[in-house]
Amino acid sequence: MLPHIEPQNPWPGVQMFCTTRAGGVGHAPFDSLNLGLGAGDDPDVVLENREILRKYLPGEPCWLKQVHGAHVVDADDPQSFGPGCQVPQADAAVTTMPERVLAILTADCLPVVMADDQARVLGVAHAGWRGLAGGVLEATLKRMQETSPQSRSWRAWVGPAIGSGSFQVGDEVRQAFIEAGNQTEGFFVKDPLVPGKWLADLAGLAHWRLTCMGVGQIELSGHCTVSDSQKRFFSYRRDGQTGRMATLAWLSRT
Repeated sequence: MLPHIEPQNPWPGVQMFCTTRAGGVGHAPFDSLNLGLGAGDDPDVVLENREILRKYLPGEPCWLKQVHGAHVVDADDPQSFGPGCQVPQADAAVTTMPERVLAILTADCLPVVMADDQARVLGVAHAGWRGLAGGVLEATLKRMQETSPQSRSWRAWVGPAIGSGSFQVGDEVRQAFIEAGNQTEGFFVKDPLVPGKWLADLAGLAHWRLTCMGVGQIELSGHCTVSDSQKRFFSYRRDGQTGRMATLAWLSRT
């Protein structure tokens, strides 16, 4: 199996993991398992890495063209993911089909996986600060509720992303969450070294919003993509030009 990160508490009926930098064929600064075609890497190398990944999956991933928005697509719609379709522009996807593999690319942003406790419906979301403040998690859960109205209990896993000690932001980021109705106390701490800057807890904000949405079981990976001592993760904040990891999830066949 490729080096990967997964939830500590497995979910019945759901498989998921987040890749790391290791296990691919790429070279610096994208070494080695870069899965993002838009990162500036050689496309042939990225496609070879995707073939390596594909061996560990039950189907072809439903890749997205992510734009830091809140649009959610139905991965079961053949007009979006059928033969000859262009990659849809969205930051989240949902499915009710077993072994339909959902995929999110990240290099500091939050990858979030959500499902109901009966594994009837699954969703994944790419949540940078813009998407998070813009409601991508709420939009994903709403689409899941519409797709599976009988579902009542929800759970979420927030994968590796930039940690609160590394995410320095300006006041415009804090204001964006205030305007979106967030209680920001504790999630934004004044940077002691740089006046006018804040250290933001993106995973904490996601946890708060998921709780407000009624998600009862939430697990945070706790891995910081920037400060990880082994540099297992791609990090745009740390390296600038870099690759992308993938968070993959699918419903198991019963």
